[in-house]
Amino acid sequence: MSHYKLYCIGASGNAYKIALYLNCAGLDWEPVGVEFAGGVTRETNWRADMNIMGEVPVLEVAGKRMSQSAAILLWLAETTGKFAPTQDERFEAMRWLFFDNHKFTNNYAMHRFQNCLTPQPVDPAVLAFLRSRVENTFAIADKHLAERPFVLGETVTIVDFSMAGYVYYPATETGIDIAEEYPAIDAWRRRLAALQGWKPPYDMMPVGTSPRVRTS
Repeated sequence: MSHYKLYCIGASGNAYKIALYLNCAGLDWEPVGVEFAGGVTRETNWRADMNIMGEVPVLEVAGKRMSQSAAILLWLAETTGKFAPTQDERFEAMRWLFFDNHKFTNNYAMHRFQNCLTPQPVDPAVLAFLRSRVENTFAIADKHLAERPFVLGETVTIVDFSMAGYVYYPATETGIDIAEEYPAIDAWRRRLAALQGWKPPYDMMPVGTSPRVRTS
């Protein structure tokens, strides 16, 4: 039995943040599928047992279950020492983690969901609004990463895993071609992809049931 169990689905970039960290850190873990598309996370019993917030990921360690990807990454860094920011980097780490959760990942994930994971196409004005928010936050990250190999500098930290949550999903899903539009973000994600243990999201978490990708 693995030491860490990650309750997840392949389509969840927030779950991928944790999966990628665990794999690259060489920790003993396994993905456990969640019937997300079947609505299990909305069920009262699931929320009472797994996560009151009704979300994945959920990380289980020695019978303890934890949710919220940034909090989990901080806990993992503190308890394992792997990919942890230094004491001097702690403020910057928190600053970029909040930026990621509030804007970078949030805007991109929302755009992707509305672009291809809703049952019916959304109003183009909604998609345009969300895209404008992605463009704003990605421009900030692209400029930042043009001046350093990783978010906090020369070394990979949990901040990189956090911001990497959704950047490996195909452009056909996200509606945004990172390689074409954001060269510094693309170079950064290629550096992360060179880490031992890296795999793309659907290969890393081939479990559970994800929302169906809409092709039109």
